[in-house]
Amino acid sequence: MTPRTVAGLTIHEHEDVDLATTLRPLLASAGSVVPLPSRPFEPARKTQWFHRGSFHRRLLSAADVIAASATLILVITVMGGTDLGPALAAVPLVVVLFKVAGLYERDQLRLVRSTLDEAPALAQLTGLYALIVSILAPLVTSSALSAPQLATLWVAGFGATVAARLVARWVAGRVLAPERCLVIGDLERADRVGDKLRSSGAGAIVAATLPLPTGDVGRWDNPAAIRRVVDDLRLDRIIIAPTTTDDVGIGELIRVAKATGVQVSVLPRMLDVVGSAVEFDDVDGMTMLGVRPFGLPRSSRALKRAFDVVATTICLGAAAPLLMAIAIAIRLDSRGPIWFRQVRVGRDGRHFRIFKFRSMVADAEAQKAQLLAMSEVGDGMFKMSRDPRVTRVGDFLRKTSLDEMPQLLNVLRVEMSLVGPRPLVTDEDARVVGLDRSRLHLTPGMTGPWQVLGSRVPMQEMVGLDYLYVANWSLWADVKLLMRTVRHVARRGNV
Repeated sequence: MTPRTVAGLTIHEHEDVDLATTLRPLLASAGSVVPLPSRPFEPARKTQWFHRGSFHRRLLSAADVIAASATLILVITVMGGTDLGPALAAVPLVVVLFKVAGLYERDQLRLVRSTLDEAPALAQLTGLYALIVSILAPLVTSSALSAPQLATLWVAGFGATVAARLVARWVAGRVLAPERCLVIGDLERADRVGDKLRSSGAGAIVAATLPLPTGDVGRWDNPAAIRRVVDDLRLDRIIIAPTTTDDVGIGELIRVAKATGVQVSVLPRMLDVVGSAVEFDDVDGMTMLGVRPFGLPRSSRALKRAFDVVATTICLGAAAPLLMAIAIAIRLDSRGPIWFRQVRVGRDGRHFRIFKFRSMVADAEAQKAQLLAMSEVGDGMFKMSRDPRVTRVGDFLRKTSLDEMPQLLNVLRVEMSLVGPRPLVTDEDARVVGLDRSRLHLTPGMTGPWQVLGSRVPMQEMVGLDYLYVANWSLWADVKLLMRTVRHVARRGNV
C-alpha cells in the first residue's frame, strides 16, 4: 500500500491509482474542510453504480421469467390440461411477487450474492405463484390445473428459478468489473476486509483505505469532500469499519457516506459476537436488536438429531460399496489398521474416539512432535498441506475428504453431528478457555463453518466461527453448510 498525505489526511492506495487529481486540497488545514462550491446534491458514481444495480435487477428478472415460462411450458405440454397461451400470461406474476419480496434489491446491498441464502424465500414464493396460477387458470381457460400439475409447477419452478439465478449471477460476475471499495477504518481491519473479499469470491476489491482516528470522525461534516474522493477514485462502495465508540460520529459518517450515492456497508464489531440471527424491533421509533438466547431448545435439538439420523442412514446405505473399496485399498497400500481412532473433545467437554480411515503411516502420532514447528495454522493447532506422514492412498482420501466418511458411525453413536463445531484433540482443546468454551454447547460435527474456509484458519478465528454457528443455529444453516462442503470438496479445497 502506498500512503499519500494531504494536509493531515492520509489515504492508503491498494492499487496503482493515480491520485494526482484525486486529492485536491480538500483540507485547508489539518482538521478543517476546504469549502467546496455549493451545488445541488447529485449522487456520485450514478453512471456506473446505477447501471451495476440495474444490470443485476434486469438479469435476475429475466432469469425468473425464463424459469417460470419454461416450467409452465413443461407442465402444460407434457401433462396437458389447459391452454398454453393464457397460462403464459401469468408469468409476469413471478416478477411482481419477487419484487414485493425484495429479491431484486438485495443484491445491490450485499457484497456476497448467494442464491443459496435466498432459497427458502424462493421456495415460498414459487409455491405461492403456483397456487395463484391454479386459482386463476379456471377464470381464463376451460380447465384447471390438476393436483399433480400444481405440485410439479411448484417443485420444477423452484428448481428452475434457483438454477436460472445461479447462471444469472455467474454471468454478472463475468461481465461486470469488481466493485471498487474504500474502507474507512484502521489498516489492520482494512487488510482483513480485503482478505475476506478475496477468499469469499465477493467480486469486490479494496481500492483504498482511509484511516480514521477517533478524533477525526467529526472532520467529515462536508459530504462534498468524500463525494470528490468517490468520484475521482471511481468507487462503487464505501465500507465503514469503525475504530471508535463515538456512536454519534459514526452515525454522521454513515449518513455522509450514503449521501455520496454509492453503496455503503458497515462492519459493526457488535455482530462479531451476536451474529446475523437478530430481529429488528421498533419501539415507538427507537430501533432495537432482539438477540436470540444462547443454546437450543429441546425441539430444535430433536429436529437436528432427526435430520442427522435420516441423512446418515441414507449416506451409509448409498456409500457402502465405496467404503468397502477404500478399506481394501488401505490394507493393500501400507501396513497398519484400516481405521484411525483418536480421542477428541465433544459436547460439554466429554471425550470420545473419532473414526477415520487411516491416511498416514502407522506411527504418525509419534512423529507429530517433530513437525509442530511446520504447522500452517499458527499456534494452538496443527495442519500441514504436505504432511510427510501421509500414505499414497491417504493422500487421495484427504484430497477428496473420503477419510472422514467413517465419522458417520460417530453420528449414529450420538458422539457427533453432521454439522457442528470442530471436535478438537485434547491438547488443542486445552487452549480454548473462558467463554470460548461455549462452542461445545452443541455436538461437534463432521463439517462446519471452518471446514468450508479450507480449515487453515487461526485458532481464535475458528473458535469465533464455531461460537457464531452455535449462537445462530437453524436447520437451513446446516443444509447450507453441507452443500457448501460438497462444493468445497469438489473444488479440491483440501489440496
